Amino acid sequence: MSDGRNIRKCVFLHCPELDEGGYPEASPFNTRRAGMVRKTAMSMGLLSGRDILEHPPERLTRAELETFHVPSYLDAIRAAEEGGLTPEAFLMGLGTPDCPVFKGMYDYVSLAAGGTLTGARLILSNDARIAFNPSGGFHHSAPARASGFCYMNDVVIAILELAAAGKRVLYLDIDAHHGDGVQDALYDRSDVMTISLHESGKTLFPGTGSEGDIGTGPGEGFSVNVPLPAGTRDELYWNAFEAVALPLMEAYGPDIVVVEIGMDGLSGDPLAHLQLTNNVHADILESLLAFGRPILATGGGGYDVDDTVRGWTLAWSVLSGGEMDHAGIGVGGVMLENIEWSGGLRDRALAQDYPERAAAEAE
Repeated sequence: MSDGRNIRKCVFLHCPELDEGGYPEASPFNTRRAGMVRKTAMSMGLLSGRDILEHPPERLTRAELETFHVPSYLDAIRAAEEGGLTPEAFLMGLGTPDCPVFKGMYDYVSLAAGGTLTGARLILSNDARIAFNPSGGFHHSAPARASGFCYMNDVVIAILELAAAGKRVLYLDIDAHHGDGVQDALYDRSDVMTISLHESGKTLFPGTGSEGDIGTGPGEGFSVNVPLPAGTRDELYWNAFEAVALPLMEAYGPDIVVVEIGMDGLSGDPLAHLQLTNNVHADILESLLAFGRPILATGGGGYDVDDTVRGWTLAWSVLSGGEMDHAGIGVGGVMLENIEWSGGLRDRALAQDYPERAAAEAE
């Protein structure tokens, strides 16, 4: 297989409109993260180069949204932001602490989610080999329900477009939370394989994604879940990825890889309980690049803003080849605007004592 790092058609999907409005200030889901990633990447020279391009996302149209979402649900989002939050809309997940109603929500989310479909189309037209939408990754949303900060499921909509073009798709989800909305949408399909490494539903929302969830009908065996215990650190996470995901990718032979790069598995994230560093995310992305297939990447969870911004900037650096270009060059805290980043984008390794490791391995 070719080394994807030698192929430089890399597109970063963002626009200034995404830096305005967005989720309420009190929401743990901070929509400023993507713009902060862009600013950091720009300051490091990671958005320049002959084959690196910034591209604005295209807002999802009603017809595109209806490839997955039901019309009554989309109508409820529009009505809710205009003050019409009905009991039926509340049952659809709107107006909850996780999915609050806010001004301009329909247009904002359809733009943020639209970046993922934009990236998929750029890959299909051979205008991109790598596409990254840090504003995307709304993997919990269902056809008629908002859930877990997710209103419109960009991942499913993009995958359906890729599959409709005759592509075999491998979806890898490394968010700490199980991507239930994506799994459920594709549970009976064999032209898409979903693989999720996540904190066990025994200790974390949404409580799904057990080993026994393997798909149904034609899709049996094409849904793969690796629930991990709270406290899991890099070595065990990597071992699980290497033992399960890599052989399945080789056997499945996808045409395109879609990856959700949630950063809520990082140590210290306030909403999850894994103990990872961003090094394991970078190592996984290096493995995907070596696989030699086009990659459509999204953001996702990540509720420590500084750690998430650093992690996604590192992810873009790896995907675009920038980390190799900057190898051996120290990156100071002035450029990164955070004195805690004086060692660069990669986290320091975390020590894991033997009792903690043994307990995690036993689970």
